[in-house]
Amino acid sequence: MILSGLEIKKRLGKDIIIEPFNERALGPNSYNLRLADELLVYEGAELDMKTPNATRKIEIPPEGLLLQPGRLYLGRTMEYTETSGLVPMLEGRSSVGRLGLFVHVTAGFGDVGFKGYWTLEIHCIHPIRIYAGVEMCQVYYHTIEGECVEYSSGKYQNNEGIQASKLYLDFPESEM
Repeated sequence: MILSGLEIKKRLGKDIIIEPFNERALGPNSYNLRLADELLVYEGAELDMKTPNATRKIEIPPEGLLLQPGRLYLGRTMEYTETSGLVPMLEGRSSVGRLGLFVHVTAGFGDVGFKGYWTLEIHCIHPIRIYAGVEMCQVYYHTIEGECVEYSSGKYQNNEGIQASKLYLDFPESEM
């Protein structure tokens, strides 16, 4: 089952934390999250799953930043979230999608127990100007059935900023 907006509000401070919380961003069955003012881009022309890939930070100025197709931009939400006993899910807002802007490539599925900022995997179909503070995506919550073990990996838990891929940590050292 997906929680209603009223249920999300009722659970705030208990099994759902959204900081800062703004009631205006609460929808019928989700909560809108805003884009922070910086992005990361990978510097190399070729990425390698087995190694940390170099990134460069880009600030989003007040006049906006023009994104280009064919490039992956990593962003993050302004809001910090925590979820206990629920599965958080992230999707782009329909108004953003109708401009040809994607907010995640594959990572819209959160883990029970996640604590941190959501990293957004942003790419676009057409050149598009984006702005910090825009409500870019929405988080919604599924109930989970049965006993569960909450997410506790050190890989992305309790993050402070944008998280580039740490897939290289999944490879045994003998393979690297």
